[in-house]
Amino acid sequence: MSKVFWRILPLIALAYLFAYMDRVNVSFAAAQMNDDLKFSATIYGLGGGLFFLGYALFEIPSNLMLVRFGARQWIARIMITWGLLSAGMMFVQTPMQFYVLRFLLGVAEAGFYPGVIYYFSSWFPPCHRGRAVSRFYVASPLSSVVMGGISGWLLGLDGHADLQGWQWLFLVQGLPAVLVGLLVLRFLPEAPGTVHWLTMHEKAWIQDELAREQARIGVPVRHNVLAAFANPRVLLLGAIGFLLIGAITTFILSAPMILAGATGLAPKPVGYLVSLGGLVGAIIMLIAGNYADRHGDRFLNSFWFTVVLAGSFLVLSMPSVPMAAIIAYLAFAASCFAIPMLTSSGWAEVLHVRELAVGAAAINTMSQIGAFVTPYAWGVAKDATGGFQAGLFGLLAMTLVLCALTLLLRHQVRGRMPLVAVAE
Repeated sequence: MSKVFWRILPLIALAYLFAYMDRVNVSFAAAQMNDDLKFSATIYGLGGGLFFLGYALFEIPSNLMLVRFGARQWIARIMITWGLLSAGMMFVQTPMQFYVLRFLLGVAEAGFYPGVIYYFSSWFPPCHRGRAVSRFYVASPLSSVVMGGISGWLLGLDGHADLQGWQWLFLVQGLPAVLVGLLVLRFLPEAPGTVHWLTMHEKAWIQDELAREQARIGVPVRHNVLAAFANPRVLLLGAIGFLLIGAITTFILSAPMILAGATGLAPKPVGYLVSLGGLVGAIIMLIAGNYADRHGDRFLNSFWFTVVLAGSFLVLSMPSVPMAAIIAYLAFAASCFAIPMLTSSGWAEVLHVRELAVGAAAINTMSQIGAFVTPYAWGVAKDATGGFQAGLFGLLAMTLVLCALTLLLRHQVRGRMPLVAVAE
C-alpha cells in the first residue's frame, strides 16, 4: 500500500491544506478587517458562518457530481473556483459583499471533504484507512502552522500598493489553490483498476479487502438522498458532526482574538502560538490515526479526545493567567483535529459503499449547518455581553453532549464484529 499512499496522499493533503486555509484565514483578517470596514461581531459571525451554509446546501449535489464526473475532475473544479473566490475576498467593502462571497466560497468548496472520504473508500481497506485519513487531514493543523507563520507578516503589508494588510492576506493565500487544482486535474488517479503502477496481485488484494468490509456492513435496502436522511446511522453521525464542527469552527474563527485578549500578545506572537498549536495537532493526529488502525476502536479514542476538548473550553471560559490560556489552547489544538479525523475515517465502517457517497454528504451537510448556526450565535452573544465567556460556556455544553453521542455510536458499532485484515 505504500505506492498508493505516495501517489495519492501528498496531492490530496496539499489540496486540503489550501482548502482549510482559505476557509478560516478570515480569522486572522478579522481584527484588522472588522476595524477597517466597521463590522460588528454579529456581522462577522454571520459572514463567517455563511460559508458553511453554502457548503451544507450544495454538499449532496456536489458529491453526486463527483460520482458522475470522477474525483479527479470534480476535485480540480472545486479547487480552482474556491481559490478564485477566496482571493476575491480582498474586494469586500460592505456587509452584503462579505455575506455573498463567504456563501459562494462555501458553495465552491462543497463536497470536497466527503468526496475525498468516498474516494478513499475505493482505495484504502479498513486496516489502512485511519492512516490515510490522518495523513490527508493533517493538512488542517498544518494550515494553522502556515497561516500563523505568514499571516502576521501579510497583515504587516498594510498600505503597500494601496492595499490593506487583510487584502494582501486573502490574495496571497487564495491564488495558490488554483495552481493545485490544475495539478489535481493532471495527476490524481481515479481507481485502482485504472492505474499501471499497481500489480495485478496488489489490485486484487485491495478489491478483496474492500469486498470483505462491504459484506460485514450488509447491503442497504435503499441508498438515495431521502433514505440517507432517514437512516438512523447517518442521523447519529450527522448530530455528532453538527456539534463537533460547530464547536471547533466557531472557536477557530475567533481564536486569534481570544488569545490576544487572554494573553495580551501582539498579532505576530499570537500567530506563532497558532502555528505551534497546528504543529502539536498534526503530530497528535498522525499518532491517533496509526493507533486507531492498529487497535480498531477509533470511536473510543474520539471520546477521550472530546473530553480534552471540553476541558480546554472550561479553562478558557474562566478568568485565567496567560499561561493557563496558552496551555488550554494547545490542548484544544491537540484534540480538535484528531476528533473529526477519527470520526470520519469510521464512516465507511458504519455505512455500506452504496450509502457512502450520499450518506457522507448528508453527514457533512448536517455538520456544516452546525458550523453556520454556532458562529452566528457566538457573535450575537459577544455583542450582547461584550465578552467571549458566554460563548465558551456554550461550546463546553456542546462538547459534553458530543461525548455522550460518541459513546452511543461506539456502542452501536461494537455490535458488529469487524474483520481485521493483515496489512500488506
